[in-house]
Amino acid sequence: MTMEMAGQGLSDAMWMCERITTLHRTQALDRFLAGIERRAFRMAKIATGDADEAMDLVQDAMLKLVQHYSDRDEAEWGPLFHRILQHRIRDWYRRTKVRNRWRQWLGKGEESDAQSDFLESVPDTSQLSSDKQLALKRAAVALEQALRTLPFRQQQVFLLRAWEELDVAQTATAMGCSQGSVKTHYFRAVHTLRKLLGDHWS
Repeated sequence: MTMEMAGQGLSDAMWMCERITTLHRTQALDRFLAGIERRAFRMAKIATGDADEAMDLVQDAMLKLVQHYSDRDEAEWGPLFHRILQHRIRDWYRRTKVRNRWRQWLGKGEESDAQSDFLESVPDTSQLSSDKQLALKRAAVALEQALRTLPFRQQQVFLLRAWEELDVAQTATAMGCSQGSVKTHYFRAVHTLRKLLGDHWS
């Protein structure tokens, strides 16, 4: 075998390894996005109160993650994705605030339509009595209403910590703030939710 042929064989092997690595990473990223999409949509819907806006924000955040961070370690994807999503939600808030000011100035301010429950599917209740199913549905409605009364940062920190189960450091990365701020926002959110939810609190 000539040196040229050996070099070509090594090049082909390296190319194949790169293809396999890329395939595995793509599959892992697809699994990550599929696993996080529904929860991310609910978080964005709580923040915006609009299903279409929420879906746009989530899809944009997913696209940005794939474009800019697909080569990062898989363990980093969660905090990075949520940081992108938080930026998109804050941008949405700013745009909405400006639009609402113009509407009020032009005399066209309108109340938004009543929003459907973001917890449209509570955990499987088929084995529960009708009374318990009703109680769970009422608790879900009460939770959504309570979450929407929280200041934005408290709301999102609570969801990242309690729902996404990110630790304090990961939540700080996602929110772009200090770990101390995360602890403060989370404590205040829990305190407020306990008062608002009362008997519904679990």
